[in-house]
Amino acid sequence: PQAAAGGRGAASRAPGAHSVCRLLSRRAHGFYARDAGVSHRKNLGLLRKIMCQGNAKFKNVWTTHSTSPIAYERGRIYLDNYQCCISSIAQEPRILYQKPKCSKSEKIEDALLLECPLGEMLPSPSDYKSSLIVLTVQNWLLRLSADSGEILEKVYLAGSCCKFRYLSWDTPQEVMVVKSAQNKLPAAARQAGIQQSVLFYLAVFQVLPLSFIGMLEINKKIFGNSVTDVAVSNGILIVMYSMGLVRLYNFQAIVEQFMEQPFDLGHEFNWNGQVGVVGKYPFGLPCNIKITDTPPLLFEASSLENAFQIGGYPWHYIITPNKKKHKGVFHICSLKDNALAKNGIQDMKCCSLEPDWIYFHPDMSGRIIHVGPNLIKVLKLKEVKNNTDQMEIAEDFTIVANRENSMNNAVTVTASGRVVKKRFNLLDDDPEQETFKIVDYEDELDLLSTVAVTQIGTDGRAHLDFHCNEHGILLKSIPLRESWDVTYSHELYFDKDLVLHIEQKPNRRFSCYVYQMVCDTAKDDECSSHEKTERVFCKKGGRIFEYI
Repeated sequence: PQAAAGGRGAASRAPGAHSVCRLLSRRAHGFYARDAGVSHRKNLGLLRKIMCQGNAKFKNVWTTHSTSPIAYERGRIYLDNYQCCISSIAQEPRILYQKPKCSKSEKIEDALLLECPLGEMLPSPSDYKSSLIVLTVQNWLLRLSADSGEILEKVYLAGSCCKFRYLSWDTPQEVMVVKSAQNKLPAAARQAGIQQSVLFYLAVFQVLPLSFIGMLEINKKIFGNSVTDVAVSNGILIVMYSMGLVRLYNFQAIVEQFMEQPFDLGHEFNWNGQVGVVGKYPFGLPCNIKITDTPPLLFEASSLENAFQIGGYPWHYIITPNKKKHKGVFHICSLKDNALAKNGIQDMKCCSLEPDWIYFHPDMSGRIIHVGPNLIKVLKLKEVKNNTDQMEIAEDFTIVANRENSMNNAVTVTASGRVVKKRFNLLDDDPEQETFKIVDYEDELDLLSTVAVTQIGTDGRAHLDFHCNEHGILLKSIPLRESWDVTYSHELYFDKDLVLHIEQKPNRRFSCYVYQMVCDTAKDDECSSHEKTERVFCKKGGRIFEYI
């Protein structure tokens, strides 16, 4: 109140700010020293400065190998189908919990990390701690404690009529969508003339506290025969078709128009002759949203491989013209009137095995990131001069791969003076040339990270670079110790002072390399008692043993 009234305390905290509206706005944005957000931002700013100093190094402090997929979520490494959880925050990763080996019927299909919302009263003390929502092969939805693996809540989704397989966010940390695999009849049933009209099932939940919103089916009688996939994101139902068509519908309007009856988890119900408890075995959840007519269409576009993105300000979308010859060509158009932006056709004209890719910058700035084998372009939308109704695409900055020793010269001269002409040119993503493989954004430190790889003989060398997100200036380069084979599948996570690299090799062999920031005050690179620790996890009798 004193700040809002422009009293002496407000004047001391916000010099020159005498407007009540301005004081309230500054307080809402956390400009005052006593605000917790200010301290957090200052700490992250200090961490970024320390990280980019010359004596700050990233050392490979821990390595593990597994025969099952490895997952990472917010400082936690999951092994053995989420049965073993390892904290990567400590100086040396340690096991948080290890559960007995599960049967095939308890296998986890997908998982989402659930974090406590700020400033809300929750019904249970356990709700204030991070938890993991998992989907099992038998259609059970479980909420597990992220620190102990204890089951906090369990919901049975449905019987054998459908197979739920995927978890995703409609609104991050607020509304969750559980999607089934596409329903397909066996060949014998199709030959017998049996028709299957339901293609997908979607179950939608509000989280923390977990509550059931509704379940609906995607029926070919309503949406057409050529539906290949469906998703719900940011309140939009997205339906994709085999011919490259993408259609958008208002999901909230669908729920309001076609919901037959609301249901609460744990309550008894009588539905279509069935009596049971919502979310309990064997009844599961009722399909209480019945779409009986085609919903109003919000938008549709045709794009190669259904590639369609919305972002920017004002709203724009990115598509690739729906012909194979246009692969690698991106059109940036206004969502308002479908008008192509000035300079809105982006084409790097790459000659490479792997195509370039483009997406809206995740920092919510409205910019666009376009990544090619040797070039990263950060683009921005701006008004055309003398025409405020049209937007143009302008280059904000570029990041170029280091190809000083490029071998792609068409003509070379030998030591004796003989001119040699090459009969072929190298691809833009030839392994012997430095090539961008991963581009990511660390939102808490406001850094753009890139992974570039060069094949040196049989060994692939990679380095992780940190760039200023605003101007693209190179701030730090970190060499990765392990070899990087470009034919393998790779994931890389940059999480504040932690770098984690997950590699998938043939025959279901997985490796995880953890790097942590250290200050190089001594000769840390020498072999000493501080040498990196490599731990190999081996399963024996359902238990996991560590070998150093």
